[in-house]
Amino acid sequence: MIVLEDRQALSKDIQVAHSAGARLHLACATAGISVRTLQRWQANDGLQRGDRRPDAVHPTPAHALTADERALIVHTVNEPRFADQPPARIVPTLADEGTYIASESTIARVLCEHGQNAHRGRAKTPRAGRPPTTHIATGPRQVWCWDMTFLPTCVIGQWFYLYLIMDLYSRKIVGWEVHDRDHADHAAHLLRRTALAEGVAQALVKPVLHGDNGATLKATTVLAMIHWLGIKPSYSRPRVSDDNAFVESLFRTAKYRPEFPANGFMDLNAARLWAAEFVRWYNHDHCHSGIRYVSPAQRHEGKDLVILAARHQIYQDAKARNPQRWSGPTRNWTPIGNVTLNPERDCIAAAFPDHHKTSAAA
Repeated sequence: MIVLEDRQALSKDIQVAHSAGARLHLACATAGISVRTLQRWQANDGLQRGDRRPDAVHPTPAHALTADERALIVHTVNEPRFADQPPARIVPTLADEGTYIASESTIARVLCEHGQNAHRGRAKTPRAGRPPTTHIATGPRQVWCWDMTFLPTCVIGQWFYLYLIMDLYSRKIVGWEVHDRDHADHAAHLLRRTALAEGVAQALVKPVLHGDNGATLKATTVLAMIHWLGIKPSYSRPRVSDDNAFVESLFRTAKYRPEFPANGFMDLNAARLWAAEFVRWYNHDHCHSGIRYVSPAQRHEGKDLVILAARHQIYQDAKARNPQRWSGPTRNWTPIGNVTLNPERDCIAAAFPDHHKTSAAA
C-alpha cells in the first residue's frame, strides 16, 4: 500500500520523465508501479484522497460467530478440566462427548482476542531452535575443533580412543592423545596440555573450542577446565552431522592412510606410535587441499604467504615464456583467507573483513 505522499511524488517523477521523452511504461517500471496503477490513481482521485481501503466498511460475514458462541468458547476452554490443555486437545475431547463448539483455529483466535493465548499448562513454552553460531577464524589460535574417535584393536569389541584438537584456521593438529578408555579426565588433561603448548594463558583473546554434544566433551571436569583456561565453549546442534565437519574429515584422512592397520592395533603402545607418526606427517608433510596445498604447520606459522607467492611467480614466469599455452589466467595461488566454522552462515562470513585481502590492498 503506497501512502498519499509517495503516490504524489512518484506521479510527479513519472510525469517529468515522460515529458523529457521517456516511455510511460518504462518510467512506471522504474518507479516500481504499472501504467494501469498510475491510470487508476489519476481516474479515481487517488492522487488527492489517497488509498481508501483502510476506511472501507466491511460487512460482517453471515457465518461469523455470535457473541453467545464466543462466550461459550471462552467458558468451555476455561473449565477446570481444560484449563491446562491447548485447543488441539480440547476439540477431540468435546467430539468424543458429541459436542462441537468451533474448530481448533477458531478457538485459538477467540482466546487470542481475549488475551488468553499464553502457553497453557505447567510445561515450559516451546522455544524456537537457536541458529548455529558462526565462528570465523582470521588467524591461528582463534578457533579450535576437537573430538574423539575409536581406534580398532585386534580384539573384537575392544577399542582405543584418539582425542584430537585441530586449529580451524591452519588445520594443524595442536593436541592429541590415545587412551585405552574413554574418560573426561583424559579430555581435560589434553585441553590443558594443548593450551600450555599454544600459549593460551598469555593470549589476549582466548580461542573458541568447538565440539560435539558427546558426554565426554561436556562432562563437568571438562567444563571446569574450559572455564579455568578462559576458553569459550561451542557445541554442535543436536542431530546435525556436519557442524564439526573439519575434524570428521581429519579422522577420515587418518583412517584411510596406508599405514592404518586394517586388522586393528596390537596394543596401546602401537596405537600411540601410529598416532604420533600420523600427526607428524599431517602437520609437516601433508599438502592440504583446503589451504592451497601447503602444510598445516606452514600455515600455522604464517609461512604460506611466501610459499604461495613464490608459486604464483613461477607460474607467471612460465606463462611469459610460453604465452600461447595459456588461454586464461594461471592457477590460483591466492592464500586462503578467513575460515568459517558453519558453512550455512557464510552470509555473515562474507561481511567479515579478510585480513589477507586487506594486506594485499595495502
